Amino acid sequence: MRGVELVISFTSFRPPKVIRLAPSSFLSSFSRSASTPIVRHAPRRSAATCLSLCLALPLAGCGKPKDAPPPPPEAGYVVVKAQSVPLMIELPGRTAAFESSDVRPQVSGIIQARLFTEGSIVHKGQTLYQIDPSLYRAAVNQASANLQAAMASRESAATRATRYKPLAEMQAVAQQDYTDAAAAAKQAAASVAQNAAALETARINLRFTRVPAPITGRIGRSLFTTGALVTSGQADPLTTIQRLDPIYVDIQQSSADMLALRQSLASGGVTPSSATVRLKLENGSTYSFAGRVEFAEQMVDPASGAVTLRARFPNPQGLLLPGMFVRASFSQATTRNGILVPQAGVSRDAKGQPIVMVIGPDNKAVQKPVQTNQTVGGDWLVTSGLSPGDRVIVEGLGKVKPGRPVRPVPAGSPPSIPRKGAGGAGAGGSAPSSGN
Repeated sequence: MRGVELVISFTSFRPPKVIRLAPSSFLSSFSRSASTPIVRHAPRRSAATCLSLCLALPLAGCGKPKDAPPPPPEAGYVVVKAQSVPLMIELPGRTAAFESSDVRPQVSGIIQARLFTEGSIVHKGQTLYQIDPSLYRAAVNQASANLQAAMASRESAATRATRYKPLAEMQAVAQQDYTDAAAAAKQAAASVAQNAAALETARINLRFTRVPAPITGRIGRSLFTTGALVTSGQADPLTTIQRLDPIYVDIQQSSADMLALRQSLASGGVTPSSATVRLKLENGSTYSFAGRVEFAEQMVDPASGAVTLRARFPNPQGLLLPGMFVRASFSQATTRNGILVPQAGVSRDAKGQPIVMVIGPDNKAVQKPVQTNQTVGGDWLVTSGLSPGDRVIVEGLGKVKPGRPVRPVPAGSPPSIPRKGAGGAGAGGSAPSSGN
């Protein structure tokens, strides 16, 4: 009698265990005779059942597909290039009037009238105040009378000298008498000139009783009213006139920055730029007109350690007023072969040093240390560490690891949509048909 094999499976994760039984051992475990149908057929049914379970277990395990590796992450890049980059700086400054004049009286007297509207535009030569002219008109009349008397004395002295001249030649009069007569005539002529000058001075003082505007511009408030006594030597002005179109902006730059700029220009690393200036006002808005730097003072303020640069701006609308605080942005120099990298592409390592990720050979991410000088708009100006043509990663940096492959795409490209089933059953193989 042949032996019986029993296949026993303990768990679904372990291979089935085969137990071989001898006929005598098998028969002795049962009380029935070997000729009975139950003893003869029971082992067959048990073996078939265990065999079916053994075959079902591997099939159940084969139904789960193996996971495919994830695709490399997308990396948006920009190709950097060398170019001329203006080095922009932003410095504080204050506005100052293009012309400013304190109106002061040049003669003393009582103000009779104020002939302007405060805050209005006045023109050069326009009368602003009228001072009482009565004393000065009398001085003119007196000087005129003195001039007439001097002229009469001149005529008399000149006639006497003329008469004495032939008599002195004939020795009818003493030569000294003629000399005295000629000197008296000259003194009389000099007296006429003196009185004429006195008359001109009196007329000028009379004219100064009408206080004119020395420049064209916007006049401020009047510090003296009608009826006030003013003097020619007073410290306080009557009012102030300022010309605001154009207008100056005095910009303060530290002497250290000015020194570094001059050294860079001398070494040839940078070239001078056009001195076009843009202004940012106190409320954060940008002034609509551009100005130009006209000059820089050749001295350093010992109190602040700064050098003053003066820029000139058009101000047709009168938006800028003297004394306003502004910030001026302009380029003093232009660097050659500069490389601009978007700020999103520059990060910092653990030591705080700037680094970038570039796409290297085989489309693998490579980390590079760089040196940044300053920001230019939304970009960093990189002075070393990159070469023209490098592909710098600026998008998807959170998924990029150094040395790992990436899928490069130009920055700004629309994100790709993964195909349905990618990385699942479709990636591991074909899905089982419904018929099996």
